[in-house]
Amino acid sequence: MRKISESRKTKETDISLSLNLDGSGISNLKANLPFLEHMLDQTTRYSSIDLDLDAKGDLEIDAHHTVEDIGITLGSAFDKALGDKKGIQRFGYAYIPLDESLSRVVVDFSGRPGLTYNVTYPRARVGEFDVELLSEFFHGFTNHAKATIHIDNIRGKNAHHIAETIFKAFGRALKMAVSLDAKNIDKIPSTKEFL
Repeated sequence: MRKISESRKTKETDISLSLNLDGSGISNLKANLPFLEHMLDQTTRYSSIDLDLDAKGDLEIDAHHTVEDIGITLGSAFDKALGDKKGIQRFGYAYIPLDESLSRVVVDFSGRPGLTYNVTYPRARVGEFDVELLSEFFHGFTNHAKATIHIDNIRGKNAHHIAETIFKAFGRALKMAVSLDAKNIDKIPSTKEFL
């Protein structure tokens, strides 16, 4: 089982999490950010990855530090849980619709961090949550998971639907990328034999 616990404590945040890449999609999320918790729950359900998250941050200022540091901590946990990446599929992608919205996420656990985020929201907030912060989450995740990730909202008019298609597609892409390749279980998925 590919399980790990990870934490990050700064003057702005205190985050701890447990991750199981071979789980069943169960989440226990405490971040005092209901919309982000809802999005992360979508990711865990569609990736079959288990996640326990306890995040405290300086929300009296705003949610920026907390959202970014959750991404950083989760990305670091993925990097450690994948180890040398031997036997993983490495690549994953998904297209997910929700009513009028359609998004695509492509993930490569390449060891080379880079995020391409092509998403425009029709409004700045869903409830009290600033949707601009979702790109900060994905930047933090990408840099610390050492992954190349492309996120594209292809169409959509409802900000909640757009975000939800992204997080569901992210979950499906993760599920594919971290799954084990039975034919190459002892091989690192790279012609360089290193990731």
